[in-house]
Amino acid sequence: MSRLREVLGVEVPIVLGPFGGLSSVGLTAAVSEAGGLGSFGLYGYAAERIRDTVPALRAATDKTIAVNLWMPRGDEVTPDDVDLQRYVDAAGDLFARAGISRPEAPRAFIPPVAEQLEAVFDARPDVLSVVFGVPDAATLATARELGIRVIGTATSVDEARALDAAGVDAIVATGMEAGGHRVSFLRDASASLVGTFALVPQVVDAVGVPVIAAGGIADRRGVAAAFALGAEGVQVGTAFLRTRQSAATRAHREAIASASDTTTVLTTAMSGRLARGVPNDAVRAFEESGEIAPFPAQNWLTGVFRQAAAASGDAELLSLWLGQAAGLARLDDAADVLAELRAGLPL
Repeated sequence: MSRLREVLGVEVPIVLGPFGGLSSVGLTAAVSEAGGLGSFGLYGYAAERIRDTVPALRAATDKTIAVNLWMPRGDEVTPDDVDLQRYVDAAGDLFARAGISRPEAPRAFIPPVAEQLEAVFDARPDVLSVVFGVPDAATLATARELGIRVIGTATSVDEARALDAAGVDAIVATGMEAGGHRVSFLRDASASLVGTFALVPQVVDAVGVPVIAAGGIADRRGVAAAFALGAEGVQVGTAFLRTRQSAATRAHREAIASASDTTTVLTTAMSGRLARGVPNDAVRAFEESGEIAPFPAQNWLTGVFRQAAAASGDAELLSLWLGQAAGLARLDDAADVLAELRAGLPL
């Protein structure tokens, strides 16, 4: 435990899950202020927005902060690669329900990762965490020169070994119980569905850097179990997503509050990549039609009506990401969640 504290520069080895699209400065700062590692997801953020976000985090807390980026997996499509109109037409009823017009094709679905990395390095957060891949040697070298620690994320032992060989500072071993995207990169996500209880000790045995357990951890009991498995820290998402400091909509927080162990499913419907969340009307419509665009086209498409649904409070059109332990997420203040998790740390 002390090794991870030293690596990350935190008092408490508890990491806020980086929510791509659902992060808030308030929640990130609250976790860092309470002694943990507050993380902020930068998925979809252009360079200018990144350069604005990190200073905002610095203004909110003088403690250690992390930002998160999605690495390119190589299967991402551009607007020129797909017949986007086909998928827009298939989702016509969902746009109508949201009360918005069908969108025109964008110039790009997501900003180039190279531009995002340049902005991150300019902004100099304390920690950079990545998902969906292994940072290349140049990226890791630049991070070291700037004093930025790098956390990789693995859904299998082979992925953890690849990250360890590359030279990351710590590895998140994320089990299939976790909410949101399955961030596999060596094999298809559907072939990498290892549970936290099985994954963590095998990753601990396979790598030399500290391991952070994620997936199915929402209270002190989950923390204690993770450390018993050999983890030196935990990463928690859903329990923090329920809090009033998160950027989740009220409908999303209510979905977490009412969840049970069997509430969630794994689906590609909302983004084109496998993710765990609530099977609402939007998910069912896409799965029944079979018209699901490849990533990130699908994520862009659903994002258009999700924005309108967030404003209107229509939970049936949102991406309601949450994990299998959501039924244990009972607190609505980030400091209280951190205190509950901290109670599970070994003495």
